[in-house]
Amino acid sequence: MKYTAAAALGALIAALLIFGLKIHDRKESSRYMQKNETKISKNLKTIYLAGGCFWGMQKLMDSLNGVVNTTVGYANGNKDIIPDYKLVCAGNTGYKETVKVEYDPQVISLENILKAYFYVIDPSVENKQGNDSGTQYQTGVFYTDEAELPAINAAADEVKLSQPVFKVLIEPLTVFYPAEEYHQKYLQKNPGGYCHISGGEISICAAKFGGDGKSDAQYSKPSQEHLKKKLTKQQYEVTQNAATEPPFKNEYWNLDKKGIYVDIVTGEPLFSSEQKYKSSSGWPSFGAPISNSSLVFKADNSHGMQRTEVRSKAGDSHLGHIFEGDPSSPTGTRYCINSAALRFIPYEDLEKEGYGELKKEFKN
Repeated sequence: MKYTAAAALGALIAALLIFGLKIHDRKESSRYMQKNETKISKNLKTIYLAGGCFWGMQKLMDSLNGVVNTTVGYANGNKDIIPDYKLVCAGNTGYKETVKVEYDPQVISLENILKAYFYVIDPSVENKQGNDSGTQYQTGVFYTDEAELPAINAAADEVKLSQPVFKVLIEPLTVFYPAEEYHQKYLQKNPGGYCHISGGEISICAAKFGGDGKSDAQYSKPSQEHLKKKLTKQQYEVTQNAATEPPFKNEYWNLDKKGIYVDIVTGEPLFSSEQKYKSSSGWPSFGAPISNSSLVFKADNSHGMQRTEVRSKAGDSHLGHIFEGDPSSPTGTRYCINSAALRFIPYEDLEKEGYGELKKEFKN
């Protein structure tokens, strides 16, 4: 019995030593990666992005040409806690699900990475993204080089122009631990897995912001002289002078076809038939846009009413107005849009028209 007890005690001590070594190794490995980042990636730069569930954010970053490597993990929490997924989900660690993004600045700029980031997140909410709620889903941009701060602040200031409520943390990285292996490239290993970022948004970001950013001008607004020649009188008055077309007497109010609706001025994709619903308003009505980042919202007190105007971001086109509390809308929100501000592209023409990536927006 004495021998057995001694053996058991020895095994316990050995197990504790092994456990302690594993924790030490993980801690030291993380510290090494942070302190020696520039040694590992001499020609690369690194930014850490918390944008809700890190599965989707990693997939987005991996889609950008110029992003060389990504690692999902847990950032800027309690330094006294060594996090794992279960601990972080409990909500008491302060850690955020974060993607470490290593990129080649000769191929893609930090500005374009941040444009893609802000394109897909909702910057106005705290501890929440998509259907996910919890402190681990708090958004944040964490930097390791103060020289990057002006570019980060500039990107944030641009977002604040259309989103005055801004909850995204901007702060230096204090700690980062890589997540468990099964989380790494999760959506690559599980293509049908959950993702709060749509495939269409990822494809748009890859096209607009990947590489040297030249395609970012894809949806640039033409000159007024060109628009006067290109647009009909009604299209010009609606998009450029905020006119309103007659209800029930416009091209798309009752159109029931599969496809997308793009800005008539720039061609930027705005709405999908997946979110279009039958409304008694007499104008095309949508429960949600393809991406909120393609829209700008402004207070409109014209005609003795208090409304919120909806404009396209790239083309600055007047589109219509947004209303809350519509019981016929699948989301409760009604984007009431002028047909004259839109061009409809049938589903079967998406590839031909250069919008093939948006086929992912459709259920079948």
